[in-house]
Amino acid sequence: MSAISNLDERFMAAAERLARRGLGRVWPNPSVAALIVREESGGPVLVGRGVTSRPGMAHAEVNALNHAGEQARGATCYVTLEPCSHYGRTPPCALALVDAGIKRVVVGMLDPNPRVAGRGVEMLREAGVDVTVGVREAAVKVLYHGFTLRQRRQRPHVFLKLAVSQDGYIGRAGDGQIKISGPLSMRKVHGFRAEHDAILIGSGTALEDDPQLTCRLPGLADRSPVRVIVDRCARLPVDSQLVKSCVDVPVWLVCANDADPDRIRDLAAAGVHIIRVPASAAGIEPSVILSALATRGVTRLMVEGGARIASSFLAADLVDDLCVVTGNIVIGNDGIAALHGLDLADVLKDPKFGRVDAGRFGDDSFIYLRRRGA
Repeated sequence: MSAISNLDERFMAAAERLARRGLGRVWPNPSVAALIVREESGGPVLVGRGVTSRPGMAHAEVNALNHAGEQARGATCYVTLEPCSHYGRTPPCALALVDAGIKRVVVGMLDPNPRVAGRGVEMLREAGVDVTVGVREAAVKVLYHGFTLRQRRQRPHVFLKLAVSQDGYIGRAGDGQIKISGPLSMRKVHGFRAEHDAILIGSGTALEDDPQLTCRLPGLADRSPVRVIVDRCARLPVDSQLVKSCVDVPVWLVCANDADPDRIRDLAAAGVHIIRVPASAAGIEPSVILSALATRGVTRLMVEGGARIASSFLAADLVDDLCVVTGNIVIGNDGIAALHGLDLADVLKDPKFGRVDAGRFGDDSFIYLRRRGA
């Protein structure tokens, strides 16, 4: 195995950036990027690049090889995730690299999928390919945290976004949730949406706000995530914006097994995908919701609901990333607390989270936390 060089670090960082472009687009598969690099007299030359296509189509390595053509022979392939070793809807990528004459493969991290889990690397080495594993591994593991969680713990990565006022509220009694974030914050939120497979809110937010939950950044309308509504009793109106647009952007409704069958029938007839799960009088447990979503292929979930749904995920210790945006407004009397039964200040100081970033989106401030060890 070759030693890791500064050049390896640089090309893997470039591959990571390329892989991020596919987040939210290729699930249940991970968004992988591959770069084909030839060593020329004047230095390394990038001759091919590829990212994972939509499910059932070519993987990143094959796309990069097709881009490189004959120049792939004798070259190095930088790939963010271990090449697959099994036959699925496509042949093994490890075999494709061998057949193309790739001399060396540099891997960000091993694939957590039990069907691969080191077998791709083994296949390459048995064919005489020089393989280096673990380049920028910590950063790559963050990229694939949701894919890993789904493979090992049957749940997606959970990103919780909260927007609060200067005095820590999300709305005002009688008015419900009110607009808190400025335009730059909203652009960032829509960018977050585009990077996730699904976005989740509770029935309270759905009924009070009648939101769209789509990505409305220019040129990214097709990047809107699946919209998931946790609605124990299936109360979502068939004339809501969510239901009326579910043909264009899917809506999944998670309800109790004993929800009103007539309501379920009407919503299903309108195009809503119904997910029935066990529930108690207190509601549907977050762990049950995540398991149901993982079963359907979701690897990255954004939670953008109100205080009750946010609190339930935090209380269940099922939040991996947390972004709190503080708007430049004061709500004052009759403010609605950001969380139920939890103090936001305590959550932000919880030692299980570490600060990843902080700064400003225009007039708003933000802090971004991540579960330590993720």
